[in-house]
Parts: sequence; C-alpha cells; structure tokens
Amino acid sequence: MPLASIPSPSQGVWYLGIIPIRAYALCIVLGVVVAVWLSERRWRARGGQKGTIVDIAVPAVIFGLIGGRLYHVITDWQMYFGSRAVKQPYQALFIWEGGLGIWGAIALGGVGVWWACRKRGLSMTAVADTVAPGIAFAQAIGRWGNWFNQELYGGPTTLPWGLEIDIDHGGEPGVLYHPTFLYESLWDLALGFLLLFVGRRFTLRHGRLFAVYVAGYTLGRFWIEGLRIDPVGGVDHAVTFLGMRLNQWTSIVVFLGALVYLWATRNKDAVEVVVPAGESPDPAHAAGQDDGESPGATPATGPDERDAVPGAPAADAETGGDPEVKPDAEAETVADTVADTEADREADAGQEKVAAGSETEAVPEEKKAR
Repeated sequence: MPLASIPSPSQGVWYLGIIPIRAYALCIVLGVVVAVWLSERRWRARGGQKGTIVDIAVPAVIFGLIGGRLYHVITDWQMYFGSRAVKQPYQALFIWEGGLGIWGAIALGGVGVWWACRKRGLSMTAVADTVAPGIAFAQAIGRWGNWFNQELYGGPTTLPWGLEIDIDHGGEPGVLYHPTFLYESLWDLALGFLLLFVGRRFTLRHGRLFAVYVAGYTLGRFWIEGLRIDPVGGVDHAVTFLGMRLNQWTSIVVFLGALVYLWATRNKDAVEVVVPAGESPDPAHAAGQDDGESPGATPATGPDERDAVPGAPAADAETGGDPEVKPDAEAETVADTVADTEADREADAGQEKVAAGSETEAVPEEKKAR
C-alpha cells in the first residue's frame, strides 16, 4: 500500500436503535440546508419576503430527488434490468444506496420551482439567479456522500491523493483510484464562490447568473466524468456513445445551451417580480446590503417618500415646502407684509415730524421767558 492515500470510511450507516442513519442522506440534507440558508439571505437582499425560498425549496427538493433518481435509473438501467443486472428491479427505488443524476435533479427540480413561482406570482429567473450559488455549495457538500458509499470514483492512479476502495465496492488490493468525488466537490466549491463574485461584480439578472452556474458546472463535469468508472459486479455499467460517456455528451449539450442563453438575454432588462402584487418588500433587507445584492423589482420610492414622517402630509409638488401653503396664499402673505412695513414706516415718519415741530415751537417761548 502506498505511503500516502485517502482512506475510505469503514462504514456509511449508523443505527439509532433500529433506525438507520445514513451518511449519504446526511450529506444531501446538509447541502440543502446550506443552499436554502444562503438563498434566503440573497433573496431578502433583493427585497424579497422572508420565508419565500423555504416555501419554494419544498417542492423543488421533492421534484429534484425524483428527477435525479429517474435519470440515474434510465442512464444506468443495466444495473437493474436485463442479463447484466446486478441488482433487483425494485432496488431502483432504494435512493439511500446512492445514485442521483444531477441533470434529472435540476430538470425536474426546476419544474417544482416553476410551479411554486407561478403560484406566488414571482419571476422564476429571479429565483434561479438567487439560488445558483447555493446549488453549487450544496453539490460540493453532497458529493461527500459518494465517499461514504465508496462510489463514483475514477480509474487507477499513483497520485499521493489516490482513494482506497474496498473489494466489495469494486476495488482491488493495493490499487488506488482517482477521488473524483473530491475533484467535483472542490470544483463546485470554487464555482459557488465565483458565482457570488460575478453576481456582485456584474449584477446578472434574468437567469444569466444561473446560466453561468450551468456553464461552469458542465465544464468541470466533462473532464471529471472522463476519469470515472462505474464498476458493479466487476463490470463497468457506464453508457458510452462514440467513445465518450453519456454524461459527457450531456455536459457538452447543456454547456452550449447555457452559452446560447447568455447571448440571447444579454440585453434583456425587463422588471423581475420579487414581491407578489399587493405585498410589501422585507424592510430589514430591501436595502440590498446582504451578499452584495441590489434590490429587485420593489415599489419605487422617491426622495420625499423616503424621508417622510409617517402620518405627516406630503410635500407640495410645486413648492417643495409645506403642502398647506398654496402659491396664491403665499403671495397674499408677502403683499400684506410689505404693506404693513410701509405703514409702519409712514407712522414713524409722522411721529418724527411732530416731535421736530414741537421742539421748534418751544424755542421762542423759552427766549421770551429769558
């Protein structure tokens, strides 16, 4: 055995009494929790309401699990049906044994998101852009479930980070294998951070950030898929076409589709609905400070509305001052003020003349007295 290697876990299932606790399921659940938590923060930063992503995640996860399992069974049907089958057909329902195709999970999970968005009156593209980084992080966490199940590993390697695989999982004594689960986990982790950066730097909307996720994931999945082997019962059950695995061809098609979508929507700037009609945005996060997001399609707020005191009358649009003071009334007030001032000046002048006259008359009498 080489001096350096990655050991496989001795077990992937623990029992709490008679209840099995499977590491594969825990990794998936943890990934979903992280994705929902991050997506909820990003959604509220766009002005969306609290709890929206949680509500959408329920049908998305249910549909996604069904779609992921269907894709796995359809593309690896030889494992359950036919002369080369190494499992019983009913075991296709045993999702805890591993086997979830990401393409089916995203496709059918997207149907769940579409249904939830349609029901709530939200823009699906806004939701897709919001959850894109979270999906990448969820995949990075979920791939560790394959490590516990000792599945989806690559061909033999002499690299110091080679993976040990037990004989009952298709491994050979003294042979190490490419830890493709680790490669994909690290790729997805880097992709998640890249999406956060790109979302802040370029403010991609209308599904463009999700398209970047799709393009980035398929780019990594293509070369990682080329390293993988799927030995079950000593037979590689991977479906190939023209020398490449089916998942590689799928990666090429989906990658090109993501690029076409990015180009087709490059100038799209219509308003996206992140708050249902008749409802108000989350006041705590509508400022767009969380995760570098800017508010989405929220009710417009002018400078007077932003600084207004609740219950106070709105400022007059023409004068910009007190709404109770009308232009005519203001002119009358100025005229009255000018008139009062002139009257006061005339009165003062009259008093000064009277005082001067009295003083002039007093002088001769004083002289007579002398």
